[in-house]
Amino acid sequence: MKNIGLNISFFLSLIAFTVNCSVKKKLPEKKEELAVTENINIEKFKDPSLEGFNLFEDSPAEKKWVDSVYSTLSFEEKIGQLFMVAAYSNKDTVHFNAIDKLVKNYKIGGLIFFQGGPVRQAKLTNRFQSNSKVPLFIGNDAEWGLSMRLDSTYKYPWNMTLGAVQDMKLIEQLGGQMAKEAKRLGLQFNFAPVLDINTNPNNPIIGNRSFGENKEEVTKHAVALMKGIQNGGVFATGKHFPGHGDTETDSHHTLPVVNFSEERINEVELYPYKKMFHLGLASVMVAHLNVPSLEPRENYPTSISYHVVNDILKEQLKFKGLIFTDALNMKGASNFKKPGDIDFEAFMAGNDILLFPEDVPTAVEKFKQAYTDSIPKITDERIEFSVKKILKYKYKAGLNKYKPIQIEGLYDDINKPENTSLQYKLYENAITVIKNDDEILPIKDLAKSKFAYVKIGDDTNSKFLSTLKKYGDVTEVYHKNLDSLNQELKNYDKVIIGYHVSDKTWWKKHEFTSKELELVNKVADKNDVILDVFSKPYVLLPINDFDKFKSIIVSYQNGDIPQEISAEIIFGSVQAKGKLPVSINDNFKVGDGLPTGKINRLGFANPESVGMSSQILSKIDGIVKKAIDGGMTPGAQVLVARKGKVIYQKSFGYHTYRNGVKVKNSDVYDIASLSKIIGTLPNVMIDYDHQKINLNTRLGEMVHKAKGTDKDSITFKDLLSHYARLQAWEPFYKSTLDSLTKQPSKKYYRKTSLKGFTTQVAENLFIINSYNDTIITKIMKSKLLPKKEYKYSDFTFILLKEYLEKHHKKTLDVLAQENFFSKLGMTNTAYNPLRKFEQDIIPPTEKDKYFRYQVIQGYVHDMGAAMQGGVAGHAGLFSNSMDVAKMMQLYLQKGNYGGIQFFSEKTLNDFNTCYFCQEGNRRGLGFDKPQLAGTSGPTCGCASITSFGHTGFTGTMTWADPETEIVYVFLSNRTYPDSNASNKLSKENIREDIQKIIYEAIIN
Repeated sequence: MKNIGLNISFFLSLIAFTVNCSVKKKLPEKKEELAVTENINIEKFKDPSLEGFNLFEDSPAEKKWVDSVYSTLSFEEKIGQLFMVAAYSNKDTVHFNAIDKLVKNYKIGGLIFFQGGPVRQAKLTNRFQSNSKVPLFIGNDAEWGLSMRLDSTYKYPWNMTLGAVQDMKLIEQLGGQMAKEAKRLGLQFNFAPVLDINTNPNNPIIGNRSFGENKEEVTKHAVALMKGIQNGGVFATGKHFPGHGDTETDSHHTLPVVNFSEERINEVELYPYKKMFHLGLASVMVAHLNVPSLEPRENYPTSISYHVVNDILKEQLKFKGLIFTDALNMKGASNFKKPGDIDFEAFMAGNDILLFPEDVPTAVEKFKQAYTDSIPKITDERIEFSVKKILKYKYKAGLNKYKPIQIEGLYDDINKPENTSLQYKLYENAITVIKNDDEILPIKDLAKSKFAYVKIGDDTNSKFLSTLKKYGDVTEVYHKNLDSLNQELKNYDKVIIGYHVSDKTWWKKHEFTSKELELVNKVADKNDVILDVFSKPYVLLPINDFDKFKSIIVSYQNGDIPQEISAEIIFGSVQAKGKLPVSINDNFKVGDGLPTGKINRLGFANPESVGMSSQILSKIDGIVKKAIDGGMTPGAQVLVARKGKVIYQKSFGYHTYRNGVKVKNSDVYDIASLSKIIGTLPNVMIDYDHQKINLNTRLGEMVHKAKGTDKDSITFKDLLSHYARLQAWEPFYKSTLDSLTKQPSKKYYRKTSLKGFTTQVAENLFIINSYNDTIITKIMKSKLLPKKEYKYSDFTFILLKEYLEKHHKKTLDVLAQENFFSKLGMTNTAYNPLRKFEQDIIPPTEKDKYFRYQVIQGYVHDMGAAMQGGVAGHAGLFSNSMDVAKMMQLYLQKGNYGGIQFFSEKTLNDFNTCYFCQEGNRRGLGFDKPQLAGTSGPTCGCASITSFGHTGFTGTMTWADPETEIVYVFLSNRTYPDSNASNKLSKENIREDIQKIIYEAIIN
């Protein structure tokens, strides 16, 4: 298909012309400026070397081809070129054979494909083209992409949604992407853009197909889309001339009436046509409308009106491109005349191509009869005019060098990941905030807010709700009884109401039911409500009092991407940019739209949006599957973020090898030693930032029990660098077991919580409260290693917890929650998770047969941490991949997240410094760092030297890289069912291999 490209600058220069508004039937004269907006530069469409040429001053090669083909055509074959027949790739062989017959016997000029699939359509196109004497025009209604008609294709936003976008380069980019897909499918025509100005909210057939109700905005958007389509080598078609925007009936079923004056039509409906003709619109589609001011004959469709098509479109507006009828099977036309008659009348009115004829053989006979009558009704000159114009367009489309469509790779070529990247950009620019009292959006304070979410509408809301929950404490609330609902909503600070209706059918009339409208109004009467409608703006029309709402968002459509982005706007990771394309009574006008602030919270996108490859990242799936199939872990969560966007978040496998509980993204894992940098270290960094401690602070100054011991002089820098000669760990639990039974000794444990025994170790197991002091004492009495060298030690963070709790007089879990988790929206992170979550969302870590003698699920796996009541400096946290990523993003953003500066950039840099690399110690302060040259270590070897992170015993890992702006999280329960079994997850380098794939996926 490479040879079927348009030389668009040549083509556009040929059909550029000057509008002349003096016509046979006088319309008001008005000088129209050439440029639609300052963004449209006409000179880009002109080749100075071709000035003065127009559509009829053809190149010698083109003229030669057109004349030679035309000379070979019989009368019937010439007439056949006028017909563009409807074809369906989802029908049976009877239909296909019927099309074959029209191609072979009647030499039709083209096909407009409707429902079906892309591969099926491509195969049929090749079949029909192979049987055609002159290559066929192939067209689709693809107003928002091929998906308007075809399954298995990408669905872009409706025009109404695009009308909210203010960046015309994005609209042009969309047109270009649509053209690529159309060309790949063998199309020469995309019957778009829609130029109808939807001034009637009750319009049953245009609505979402229109860019809006303002003529300038509609034109600006249509021009941008046309530029993208035609610069991409596909002919665009403006429709529905002279304007279908203010009708209350559907021309598919009847003949709509437009009761505007000539002046109004010239001023409004024709405005985009006049502008776009200047800029090189290739073709126009004429609608079936009853417009008494333009066509005096009663109920006479514009599509067959000589005055409308010839006098106005061709003579007055000087349009020299191809003119299509709208589909001739539509009742707006077919009710007026019979098949054959309607085709002939449409041609005689001035149309070039007769779209969707109902009966080609009958129509051809009608033409023959008109031609052979004693007084012919049709002349050779009239036929030659349209047929040669058709042939010229075929030449310009490259059909003179036609090649069949390559079927292999077609599906992938028209469903590229770049489509999703563009989709994200379009919705980020479209979703519109029209009310935002007290700048409630974006929601800033997560620590003190509880949010209720109330769903109305009949479609899915899962992406919206799940994304909201990734930001804050959001609970879905439902009650059939409105009073009960309002009663429960008193427990929440803010209420988000989401109106969700299907966007699978663009013509469906979306409006609140009476019960939904009552709910919206009464909930807003008593609560701070954010109303978010995933529907066209018109759904808001019946609301009488908008003052009661704190915020109103128009999200336009109900797909996953708009749901995700709308949630991001609410919490500030994306800024609202859209403007209303239509009015909502007198309350909100075209162009209304409030910008909202952007807060540096994690957002969501696809990999290509941040310069990564979806295809390469998909290899992660295979590596995790290898781990699960190999018995290395029952399941896992994997998350990848780049440039502040989560681009890969998946869950794999099951909680255990034998049960059917699938891992979900919302499940919380025992993150083991990741607790060090997720829970303990950030609190230490605050104290460092406030200069309560420094690199040379002695351990004896931090932990009272260290004074006078051989640990007294250990510096903060040595301690956090694992360079303090501390032992790696100690199995504290062993000394608490009965020497004979090896069961927990009654000296230390009780089965129920009793006075002095309230520290819970596991289910029905409580340790004596004083044992935490015993652990600290044991550490102080432990022997220092004989020489100073790198030795990873849990003692470091056990002691840091001791320091934090004694100095702040709060437990570590309270400190972490108050200082970080609540403010970051880490609602899925907790010590002792069973106090907050149901057990069934927590994968178990082991079948303990040596200490607690039970399945460990919801209690920390680490024995020492368990003996500290589940809150330890070195372990104890449970979390999911999203929450871990938030903390890592905070680090990546130098201590800032959600608009809060938790600690200074200097502090982060100090902790991310390897102070003893020259001595062979790769560690930063608390952070693990990439392995040094010639040594083994925690990463793939491809992360930058500035990167940092940590790994955990239960099979966890998280890593951040400032140079590539990547955050990586891997969570699993590889210790289940036996933590003493071989650590195959580590030996097989599963986590490292995934990290390697992540770096390989970087494109730019």
